[in-house]
Amino acid sequence: MTRTKINMIKREKAIIKTSLVGIATNIVLVFFKMGVGVVSGSIAIILDAVNNLTDVLSSVVTAVGAKLANRRPDKQHPHGHGRIEYLATLAVTIVILATGVVALKESIEKILAPNETDYTNLTLIIVAVAVLVKVVLGRYVKRQGKMYEAPALMAAGQDALMDAILSLATLAAGILNRVLGLQLEGYLGVLIAILIIKTAIEMMGEAARATLGQRADAQLISQVKRQIESFDKVQGVYDLALHDYGPTTMVGTVQIQVQDSLTARQIHQLTQEIVASVRKKFQIMMTVGIYAANSRGDAGQMRRDVERLAKGHPEILQVHGFLANEKTRVVTFDAVVDFQTEDPEKALRRLTRELRILYPEYKFQAQMDADISVS
Repeated sequence: MTRTKINMIKREKAIIKTSLVGIATNIVLVFFKMGVGVVSGSIAIILDAVNNLTDVLSSVVTAVGAKLANRRPDKQHPHGHGRIEYLATLAVTIVILATGVVALKESIEKILAPNETDYTNLTLIIVAVAVLVKVVLGRYVKRQGKMYEAPALMAAGQDALMDAILSLATLAAGILNRVLGLQLEGYLGVLIAILIIKTAIEMMGEAARATLGQRADAQLISQVKRQIESFDKVQGVYDLALHDYGPTTMVGTVQIQVQDSLTARQIHQLTQEIVASVRKKFQIMMTVGIYAANSRGDAGQMRRDVERLAKGHPEILQVHGFLANEKTRVVTFDAVVDFQTEDPEKALRRLTRELRILYPEYKFQAQMDADISVS
């Protein structure tokens, strides 16, 4: 997906405002649900109130995370503090996971030792209103999270929607208790708790991967490549690596192949135009390196032979950066080998053996390259 340009001050204010709305809403729900739960004797409603209390903590973490993440870059963190938001998201998912575990424990206890509950019409109305409030809050928070590319808000919004499901299960149990006299709180609680735990683990995995660093979105990689390839003098785009330093900060490196006859001035102008273009369209700070490709005479034919022979090795995804020194008779090139290959060095040795048979007077040096954005 295309990255959007966001006003950082406006973004921070929006995240804090959204978090404050969540804090205020959940505090009101805590008081109402706790009162109703105590009066009716419903452990499910009391548990729901405790869950809303953890949501208050989540909103506080989100707001503080946004404030810290927007601090100016410093000597120790030259790319800013944006990844703090990923840590805040991780903290929110831990709260969600803990909520699910507590819900599971309380629900099992409810099954093993059921107690009588007294659901009144007022109790059911309050729970129904709580469901509606949580749905509206969850949709609002998730929408703000997507608008301002705030993963912690999106996690908090998802949490609110999960809470709505939990409250809906409580409402259903209350109605069945009133109409049929059935005690189903515990069983419904177990199902909902499992759903909450599953969702928390999935969200935690996403937050952890973002914190550790992962391959950039395939669609974004493709768009950036096409943008760079659109320049006439660019013959190929290789080794594109995008590093995420927070939802609004990304830096990248790329190697482009150009004709070896270009002057230093032409190359300088080309790289500057590429950097400006990528930054304007994708808000990515890009560093551009150069491969000067042999394109004429025997060296040009040799480069095409290297590319042709490499296609006969499925584990070799790409070769680039070809350079033949006709004086020293040394040929160097980079080879991207699939991560799944058990012995990548062996794959390169097979390729260089084939090349030596074809060009016995040359020494071939294949450099191992990582499959960062090829597959």
